Amino acid sequence: MDTTALANLLFPDITKTIEDYETIYPPRDLPEGAVVTRIAPSPTGFVHLGNLYNAIGERLAHQTGGVFYLRIEDTDQKREVEGAVEAVIDAMTFYGVHFDEGATADGETGAYGPYRQRQRKELYQTVAKQLVLRGLAYPCFCTEDDLKAMHEQQEAAKENYGYYGKYAIWRDRPIEDIEAELKKGTEWVLRFRSEGDPENMIPVQDGIRGELKVQENYTDFVLLKSDGIPTYHFAHVCDDHFMRTTHVIRDESWLATLPIHVQLFDTLGWQRPVYCHTATLMKMDGASKRKLSKRKDPELALSYYREAGFPQEATWLYLLTVLNSNFEEWHLANPDADSREFTFSLEKMSTSGALFDLEKLDNICKEYLSRKPADFVYDGLLQWAKEYDTALADRMTAKADFYKAAINVGRVSDKPRKDYGSWSAAAKFLAFYDAETFTIEDGCPENASGEMKAEILNRYMDTLDFADTQEAWFAKVKEITEALGYAAQPKKYKKNPELYKGSIVDVTNLLRVALTGHQNAPDIWEISHVLGEAETRRRLTDYRDA
Repeated sequence: MDTTALANLLFPDITKTIEDYETIYPPRDLPEGAVVTRIAPSPTGFVHLGNLYNAIGERLAHQTGGVFYLRIEDTDQKREVEGAVEAVIDAMTFYGVHFDEGATADGETGAYGPYRQRQRKELYQTVAKQLVLRGLAYPCFCTEDDLKAMHEQQEAAKENYGYYGKYAIWRDRPIEDIEAELKKGTEWVLRFRSEGDPENMIPVQDGIRGELKVQENYTDFVLLKSDGIPTYHFAHVCDDHFMRTTHVIRDESWLATLPIHVQLFDTLGWQRPVYCHTATLMKMDGASKRKLSKRKDPELALSYYREAGFPQEATWLYLLTVLNSNFEEWHLANPDADSREFTFSLEKMSTSGALFDLEKLDNICKEYLSRKPADFVYDGLLQWAKEYDTALADRMTAKADFYKAAINVGRVSDKPRKDYGSWSAAAKFLAFYDAETFTIEDGCPENASGEMKAEILNRYMDTLDFADTQEAWFAKVKEITEALGYAAQPKKYKKNPELYKGSIVDVTNLLRVALTGHQNAPDIWEISHVLGEAETRRRLTDYRDA
């Protein structure tokens, strides 16, 4: 086969060489050991948790003086959604992920672009032409029906699936046959001519998993599709080489095709990047674990966390506990430190399914928000409300001091309350403070209902004095409790329930329901001073008369 004639026949307009592109994209001038990595999503409009999970590469790059960039893998036009690139950039910006170069909302920045794969067609075809010249690639004119029949034959014979050996019917066809098909306008794909042996196991050093032994690729996989656009396998190898990527961080689902990728790097004489296959995000489903599903699990979408209002830094605190086995210990020792001060390590990443636990995320977010001052919580809630609850945003803006005082209840102590871990939960929790959104949600405590309800509330209002200290206020509550036949100490009632109508818990829970609508609420004295005397008395009276 005259490979020069074949290469010119298939790629008559390609005049550049690989060497030309080596000059266009020279090695980066970076410190020794600097990491160059990326995220490379497809523009489908669905930005998922895995995108943020693998964006940990930014921290790895920046702590080594390297580069983190955004590449858009848009070779599959059928799946592309308008505005998808902007959605990725917006989501990453929201979570504080900074790209040094790559695609932007209105173009791109950086010297190693274009950063959208469909704009790099000439580069891929240049590399493809070089492979044809070397006799390592050839056109295949098989139809879908041909490939289906081949698959059925392999299935019947219980052979491995794929285009190889006797099934690779265009592998050694004479150039005359190829010319004849081209003249007829028959669609073709370009296949890699693999010399691999399925009996061979080759070593690959994984940045997370250590040395792996993978079966050498032996199939003649597709490099270019019929429209001249590359497959993912071919495109990412070319891009990672010419963008001088040192580390590829991706989900372990790509392990199956790792032999193809290392074979391409080795065949082209390019240095392999360090592949880092992260553990798949899992969740508990009953008693077993399963992979997070786009169809079944709304929490896979990154928008889920933004709409719920989990604080960005707290979300990272949780993700880092999943990503690095030593992060939790570091965070306990440095509870108020920015998570970026933590030195991220590939070697500390899990190699088995990473269990994603929404309850643990919520607990971490509750702990995080409980340690923040009221102004911080107010600002974060207001920013969220402007996007997701404009009525709340209007109320907060009109009554800023009131809302800050409400947020501060139970916050200034050695053990601050942990009532909410997200802005949506905070909005729901704080609703009882504002007269516009106050509702009674819990029932009256059983031991303080009926006639006792009115009696307790009347005596409470008779003695209520906003000039009292918290200690004086509570002493009056105890007096009312005992005067009405309730135990001032809950354990006394528990020990001898027949001697009392109830305990002080019933009395204070009645007050809580009257003032907050809930039996479980922060300190009554603090709440009353946020509400003010007029609103406090109005709520007590309304509840007594209801």
